[in-house]
Amino acid sequence: MKEKLAIDGGSKSITKAFPWPVYDETEIDSVAEIVRGGKWGNPDCGDEVAKFEKEFAAYCGSKYAVSCVNGSVSLRLALIACGVKPGDEVIVPPYTFIATASVVIECNCVPVFVDIHPDTYNIDPKAIEAAITERTKVIIPVHFGGLACDMDAIMDIAKRHNLRVIEDAAHGHGAEYNGKKLGSIGDAGSFSFQSSKNLTAGEGGIVITDDDELYAMMSSLRNVGRVEGGQWYDHYNPGCNYRITQMQSVLLSRQLERLEEQTIKRNQNGLYLNELLKNVKGITPLTRGEAITMHCYHIYIVKYDASKFGDIPKDKFTEMLAAEGVPCFKGYPHPLYKQPLFQNKNFMCYAIPETVDYSEVFCPVAEQACSTDAVWILQHAMLGEREDMESFAAAILKIQAVTSSI
Repeated sequence: MKEKLAIDGGSKSITKAFPWPVYDETEIDSVAEIVRGGKWGNPDCGDEVAKFEKEFAAYCGSKYAVSCVNGSVSLRLALIACGVKPGDEVIVPPYTFIATASVVIECNCVPVFVDIHPDTYNIDPKAIEAAITERTKVIIPVHFGGLACDMDAIMDIAKRHNLRVIEDAAHGHGAEYNGKKLGSIGDAGSFSFQSSKNLTAGEGGIVITDDDELYAMMSSLRNVGRVEGGQWYDHYNPGCNYRITQMQSVLLSRQLERLEEQTIKRNQNGLYLNELLKNVKGITPLTRGEAITMHCYHIYIVKYDASKFGDIPKDKFTEMLAAEGVPCFKGYPHPLYKQPLFQNKNFMCYAIPETVDYSEVFCPVAEQACSTDAVWILQHAMLGEREDMESFAAAILKIQAVTSSI
């Protein structure tokens, strides 16, 4: 007699909780000290803010870091600093959060969607090359789920076409490509500290760079257009108040102390889970090549083949898996270009040419990932123990044993 699934009233495979964020009295005491000190704001990019920026830049192996209110703004700062003009084109993947493309519109530029690679779900360099026009100015590769893009190929394309590269590393804290931290390879690297991210203060963002001019402009834009050495009421650039607070900064400093150990654990668990799942029919972990020297597994992604699970649709499979106690998600319901923003051309005052028509965009790999294939296991689960990875694999096999006989 086959084991009864949890969704049908059977016992759960995993009863353990995987709390996030991880913290202790260290974080609490550090924030309390700021509260008691009465210096909460950041009008002059205060002590704890500057301290965290230096710490994060050093961690990433970069010269500069500019913190800001969130990861969307950090992308926007980088784009503006790269000198884009109205009507310029920016190449982005369609399998990502809305901000990767919406900030392009906010900068009065045109997002150009190119497909992802079926083995990695990262932007496909061949598709990038094919999409470049005389109006292309920037490429934004997204290190989706913490898996590094093919940065050698992307940087080669950028160099040959004189393009800027802004790494969207919102998922990539601590991950490495050929031994280099993500975000430190392109002209700039953008990170998010939103509540689900591997490094978090609830909200916040940061952008790193080695470029003196990009740093100066991003720093100015973040601080209402002021420049270093200038007067309080002198505003040189069309910036805004995108500053974070002392409390966020000290919290991030404490969380940063945990990040490397957590990243190593996620990486080890991901490698182990790959081994556990490699012979499970209908479940294929995404490919990580030799250049991936550290994967931070903000999302552990597998490709799901319903034919090996009694033709149970992906949505139902993820519902079953969640009922078994695996922190999982079905992922995006459709590629980014199908959002109402793009389909309805709700561009308002932005300088998007009338000829731009996203109703004709079709990226087959991204479409398949969204509709039938991609299943996510979330990052806090990847901080479990080896036996938890074994339980995740066992839960999948349990579902397969039941559904394949239906």
